[in-house]
Amino acid sequence: MANASYGQFCPVAMAAEILCTRWTIVLVRELAAGSTRFNDLRRGVPRMSPALLSQRLKDLEAAGIVHRTPVHGESGVFEYRLTRAGQELAPVVEAFGIWGKRWIDGDLSLEKLDVQLLMWDMRRGLVLDPMPDRKTIVQFRYTDLPADRRSWWLVVEPGAETELCSVDPGHDVDLYAATDLRTMTAIWMGYDSVAAATADRRLLLTGDDGLTASIEAWLGLSPFAKTRPVEAIAAG
Repeated sequence: MANASYGQFCPVAMAAEILCTRWTIVLVRELAAGSTRFNDLRRGVPRMSPALLSQRLKDLEAAGIVHRTPVHGESGVFEYRLTRAGQELAPVVEAFGIWGKRWIDGDLSLEKLDVQLLMWDMRRGLVLDPMPDRKTIVQFRYTDLPADRRSWWLVVEPGAETELCSVDPGHDVDLYAATDLRTMTAIWMGYDSVAAATADRRLLLTGDDGLTASIEAWLGLSPFAKTRPVEAIAAG
């Protein structure tokens, strides 16, 4: 980062030298969302190479934005957490997202589909209260994807972190959701809805009646789903 200087004393330029390198602000987004371990961070930035992720974490640590601590009892494993300076970036990241949702054409967003990122975000966004007080398995099947990326499972268990599996976990499935990746991404981002997608059969739900009826409550959405695009505001 030291070589990418704007040569200006302006605080905006100084901050940009740290935050505007490729992938950095997206990585801060993942840290702000609660990911702390290297492999979890990788799942939130699946197109970022492990070498670059490692370098960006080192850069952020050197800048005082990230603090790295060893995990007790796990040799060579570290957790990465935002420092006070890093935590102050959370509203900056949120403002980026709000601006992007308001001013960037939603169709452009929906051209950049990534099933791994979508499912990782969905796992994080689940609202557990409306779900049954038992182990619950939800399978998402993306009918337009190749076989090796088509099926994903969310394993939800009270008192445990929700698991995301791309290989069958071997449990009975409580709810099957079949759709295409664009439709599910649009629902997650707030451009579409479960009700509209099920009504015209772009989303098919099969299984537990209670889970089916309450999906709009437990599915959760992107933190930016409620932000209305400028064209929608103007039209309304």
